Amino acid sequence: MEQVITNRLKALQFGEPQQYKHITILPLLAPDGIFQYRSLSEALRLGEITITEVSQGGSVPELLVINRGSVPVLLVDGEELAGAKQNRVLNTSILVKESSEARIPVSCTEQGRWSYLSAAFGESGNVMSHKARARKSSSVTENLHQSATYCSDQSGVWSEIQELQKKAQHRSPTNAMNDVFKAREEELIEAAARFECRTGQVGLIVLRNGVACGFDVFSLGDAYRMIHRKLVRSHALEGLLDQEAAPAPGVEPVAVARAFMDQVEKAVDKRFESKGLGFDHRCDSAGQVGSALVHEGEVIHSAFFRKESPSGPEAEDMASMMMRRRFRR
Repeated sequence: MEQVITNRLKALQFGEPQQYKHITILPLLAPDGIFQYRSLSEALRLGEITITEVSQGGSVPELLVINRGSVPVLLVDGEELAGAKQNRVLNTSILVKESSEARIPVSCTEQGRWSYLSAAFGESGNVMSHKARARKSSSVTENLHQSATYCSDQSGVWSEIQELQKKAQHRSPTNAMNDVFKAREEELIEAAARFECRTGQVGLIVLRNGVACGFDVFSLGDAYRMIHRKLVRSHALEGLLDQEAAPAPGVEPVAVARAFMDQVEKAVDKRFESKGLGFDHRCDSAGQVGSALVHEGEVIHSAFFRKESPSGPEAEDMASMMMRRRFRR
């Protein structure tokens, strides 16, 4: 792993574990970096950023972002944008330069709508579930290696959303990921109340059933605080829908978290030019997948996840394919 990323991970301190049912979150604490930027939430509140379709007709895998402010704005991998012709999520973290505009790579999270609800996008209040983020991250990394594009496996994103709907026993009229979050809103509010943002917190690492699921780390505490609730909801939704949920007595959360981060530090990464400022470092190993956005010697945002098998019918198709391969041998 690039030294600047390794150094950032080693500098993190673990806060007191927070628990709700079988979900454990450890706050990640560290001093702020030097490079300054705004979060999407803050830039939208100040009216400094606008995100729209690329044209009146739109294009599913791309959006247009205009930053009219005097500082860069961070758009976060997996963060959902709501409105326009259909809801989307960011395919990777992007640091949009001040006083600039850019086309950004996204994935659709609302399969059944292609009509305007608004001229511009706003926040949905959600980051996509960690399993879907992991799968999307893996497909984006693969496409970067093969074609140098930040495209995702859109069918895989839809498959994960359909699986969430099935587990939540909630059918959305437009197959919208946001509707699954809304259907479990009361439970998510209760869960979020158990995981408060701590002083000095710049990230979090999450365990479910005693196993590390993944982490997000930011260079600035203010930027993290603006997205803390979204990240908690992202992990809580999947945890609350886990039909095999079981607390893991005797597990030492800090030891599990440290072991997960040690694996990330040992992984091999490859650097790609970002769609905004800096460079996008991607890693896809046997057990983990993720990325880190590095600019001016600082890790602006990093997100790594435990890799899991595909869900639902697609998993059955893959199992059948493997059986056929074995038979042919």
